Amino acid sequence: MRTMLTLLLLSALAAAQAGPGTQPKLAATSTTPATTANELTIPAGTKVPLALKHAISTKSAREGDAVYAQTTFPVVQNDRVLIPAGTYVQGKISRVQRAGRIKGRAEVLMHFTTLIYPSGYTVLLPGAVENVPGADKTSMKGQEGTIRQDSQTGQKVGTVAGTAGTGAVVGGLSHGGKGAAVGAGVGGAVGTAIALLTRGNDVKLDAGTTLEMVIQREVPLDASRIPAAGK
Repeated sequence: MRTMLTLLLLSALAAAQAGPGTQPKLAATSTTPATTANELTIPAGTKVPLALKHAISTKSAREGDAVYAQTTFPVVQNDRVLIPAGTYVQGKISRVQRAGRIKGRAEVLMHFTTLIYPSGYTVLLPGAVENVPGADKTSMKGQEGTIRQDSQTGQKVGTVAGTAGTGAVVGGLSHGGKGAAVGAGVGGAVGTAIALLTRGNDVKLDAGTTLEMVIQREVPLDASRIPAAGK
């Protein structure tokens, strides 16, 4: 009888030790597929077309000023919309330089920092200006995304020449041939002074100006917050 009771006790102890050890393994594998299914990524280098929601000018803009834009076309990958059209994009001005009177062109550098989806889902990102197809007389400087006003050297030369020509005509009418030469010299000096005292043109980006933003590193997204196509 004692032998039978001993065997029963040993069996009960073995079952108690084996039972708890098998359950955690089942629980550990149950959440892995759900996490993977809810992950999407905007790849680094993705280009996003934008339109400015307000005007920006190097005449009035200051470092730290906010920039507001909106996507004009959806970004799609593997038949899944990553960034729908109409998504708001927020950023800030990182540097502003006004044009000089003698040299130096107007420049503005801005960076984009946030996507705000139509649903209210907000994503942080590093974005830079890649191109400004909607702005006249501007170009991109280097790789940092600086928008620069085109050179005005030709315009300033034209100011000097035009003023000199006007002076020559006036001088010729007043004093004959010699007066024309004197008038040209005086007019040229005045034209040079005007060119030197006049500040160069500012960078002006009107509301609605189209920009191209480039995503500078991978941006993870929560797939459950972004509706699939057709929904």
